[in-house]
Amino acid sequence: MAEPAACPAFQLGRPRYEQGSFLGRLRHFVDIIDPSTLFVSETRLKECLKLLDDYKHGALPPGVSDSQLWEAQKIKQAIIHPDTGEKIFMPFRMSGYVPFGTPIVIGLLLPNQTVVSTIIWQWLNQSHNACVNYANRNATKPTPTSKFLQGYVGAVTSAVSIAVGLNVLIQKANRLSPATRMIIQRLVPFPAVASANICNVGLMRHNELSEGIDVLDDNGNVVGSSKIAARHAITETAFTRVVLPMPIFVLPPIIMSYLERLRFLQSNRRLLLPIHSLVCLVTFGLSLPMAISLFPQMSQIEVSCLEPEIAMATDCKMVTYNKGL
Repeated sequence: MAEPAACPAFQLGRPRYEQGSFLGRLRHFVDIIDPSTLFVSETRLKECLKLLDDYKHGALPPGVSDSQLWEAQKIKQAIIHPDTGEKIFMPFRMSGYVPFGTPIVIGLLLPNQTVVSTIIWQWLNQSHNACVNYANRNATKPTPTSKFLQGYVGAVTSAVSIAVGLNVLIQKANRLSPATRMIIQRLVPFPAVASANICNVGLMRHNELSEGIDVLDDNGNVVGSSKIAARHAITETAFTRVVLPMPIFVLPPIIMSYLERLRFLQSNRRLLLPIHSLVCLVTFGLSLPMAISLFPQMSQIEVSCLEPEIAMATDCKMVTYNKGL
């Protein structure tokens, strides 16, 4: 049977979709964060890795289609870290970010938060973010455990301080009506999470700034380590971490403040939490692929923008680096 026209010829290590456009990156990352990959068995993963290894060594069994090879690569990219070659723990994979992160988002957006509940939910959120950032970092250079702990403490402290501080200010704002105060209070998680996310990425990956990250030539060979490329990688990742929570923490409070005024929900209050959860799940599920698609994971940079020793080590005009997710 002929191969479907929509399926491009397989290229090992290359994205299936063109990464020069936002749409191409969006289609690529929708594959990477596909929650169905969380249920891939160890046997299936080994089959995919063997299939890709056979392709690499020219020993591919007859009858294997391009779509099968793309599917094998999708599974590998969703589960295996591109730098370490090791499995990423399930809750910290990008495919597990929405399923495991949604309960925390729901908790952050619950109305009438106390100082204690705010601290608990912000701590849980930044703990999850710290582990996701660490698991999906650029791992071409080893990161000491002490750096991870410093980043973790810094991110949690910043998130809790901002969230608690804003909540205290709102509670003291006597001029605001109770309804306005509640809406504003529901929006508090966004500035707290966005600023903490920047701290989280910067602190969790600070080692890359001092050590540099590997940059690759057109053939995938390591040209050298670049601190400038590391700065670009962390800046791009931090920007996506600011964009990501914007719809997640802004849209649900606005939507819920409208829905809660409906007569049906006023007479069926027990439905508020399930509807709130569904709204959070949908916005989170839509926001994640759009945010991480702003930049390609394997980004390129002109050699002329990097350190002189990098320029002297290659004839290429552009080099590639793993931005991380």
